[in-house]
Amino acid sequence: MEALKKIAGVTAAQYVTDGMTIGLGTGSTAYYFVEEIGRRVKEEGLQVVGVTTSSVTSKQAESLGIPLKSVDDIDSIDLTVDGADEVDKDFNGIKGGGAALLMEKIVATPTKEYIWVVDDSKMVEHLGAFKLPVEVVQYGADRLLRVFEKAGYKPSFRMKGDSRLVTDMQNYIIDLDMGCIEDPLAFGHLLDGTVGVVEHGLFNGMVDKVIVASKSGVTVLEAPKVG
Repeated sequence: MEALKKIAGVTAAQYVTDGMTIGLGTGSTAYYFVEEIGRRVKEEGLQVVGVTTSSVTSKQAESLGIPLKSVDDIDSIDLTVDGADEVDKDFNGIKGGGAALLMEKIVATPTKEYIWVVDDSKMVEHLGAFKLPVEVVQYGADRLLRVFEKAGYKPSFRMKGDSRLVTDMQNYIIDLDMGCIEDPLAFGHLLDGTVGVVEHGLFNGMVDKVIVASKSGVTVLEAPKVG
C-alpha cells in the first residue's frame, strides 16, 4: 500500500514546474508528493513556493527546504495536490481523515488545478462508508452532537488519546457514520447551513484530476469540466 501511495505522490509532482505557487496537502499519500517536491528543490533547483494545509505539512516542508507562504499572502495557487479518503464516480470526495479538512478546503478554493492522489481502495461507488468529518466550534459542540444523533447520523467526537482532538484551528471534529450518502451535494448544503459547523469533509465538484495508483499501474482520471 505504501508503495502505491508513493507512486501516486511522485506522479503528481510531475505536474509541478518552475515558478509555481503550490498547495501542499496533508496525509499519508500527499506526504510523498511533498517529499518529491523537496527532492526536486534540493537536487534540481526547482523554484516553487508552497502553501501548506496543516502544521504537520508545514514542519515537513520546512525540513525539506521548500519556501513557504501564508495563504493570506497569495491570491491564487497554481496547483494543489492532496489525498482523499473516498472518491466517487462523480468526482465528489470525502477528506479529513487527517483532521485538516478546514485548512485543506481553504487552500483548495483559490487553486487553479486541484489534484487528488489516492490508491485504488479509495475509489467507491457511493461516499459514506468512510466516516464524514465535520469540524465544529467548541462552543455548543455537545448540543450539535445530539442534533446529529437525533437525525440518525451516528455521530462521535474524534478523539486523541482520552480527550477530544483539537484541530489546528482549535475546533472539534464530529465524525458521522453515515454508511451511504445518497446525495453528497444536498448533504453538503445542509451542513453548510448548520450553525456551529465550521466546515465539513465533503469536497463536491472541486477536484480536476485524480491520480489513482493500483498494482497494475497509475491512472489519471480527469473530472468533466463544468460549464
